[in-house]
Amino acid sequence: MTDNTFTVFLVDDDAGVLKALSRLLRARGYEIRSFTSPQAFLADHDASIPGCAVFDVSMPDLDGLELQQALTAGGSQRPVIFLTGKGNIPTSVRAMRAGAIDFLTKPVSDADLLGAIARAEKEDVRTRLANTELDSINARFAVLTPREREVMTHVVAGRLNKQIAGDLGTVEKTIKVHRGRMMDKLGLRSVADLVRLVEKAGISQDKL
Repeated sequence: MTDNTFTVFLVDDDAGVLKALSRLLRARGYEIRSFTSPQAFLADHDASIPGCAVFDVSMPDLDGLELQQALTAGGSQRPVIFLTGKGNIPTSVRAMRAGAIDFLTKPVSDADLLGAIARAEKEDVRTRLANTELDSINARFAVLTPREREVMTHVVAGRLNKQIAGDLGTVEKTIKVHRGRMMDKLGLRSVADLVRLVEKAGISQDKL
């Protein structure tokens, strides 16, 4: 399996359903990992593998929605598609509000399932790219010294060098040095770029 292989994680307590879905999806080139219980899936799940999950809604001990919640609580952003043999509007609404890609009723058509998985694949790519970018941004912030980060706080707040020097009890020349080093380390040329980078990282003023 290559790093680019898209894996579909199937979780259904009906072995017959797992077999049929696995056959269909393997024929379309997907890597498959199937589980007959939510517990087995959670024990084996690797969030670093690109892919999506297809959960049966009605399972003993832990239903599909609870499994999705457990997955999210563990920090995974994996796209989820739900299958149900007895769907109802309240359950489907709950699933979609929780971020499900789709909520499909059994017996699911090949076209509907493959369409949902195609959307899940796009969402997975988007999420992983966004997370990679965020990791890169955070790595840039991590090289700042405490003083440079403190100066950054004031710069983002729109303070001038003279004002920052007064606030921090130092001279304007020192602030210019810290500010210049901070901008160089972050690879930025303007305050506007700095503000955008801070916003993209999701760093609020009280966390700076």
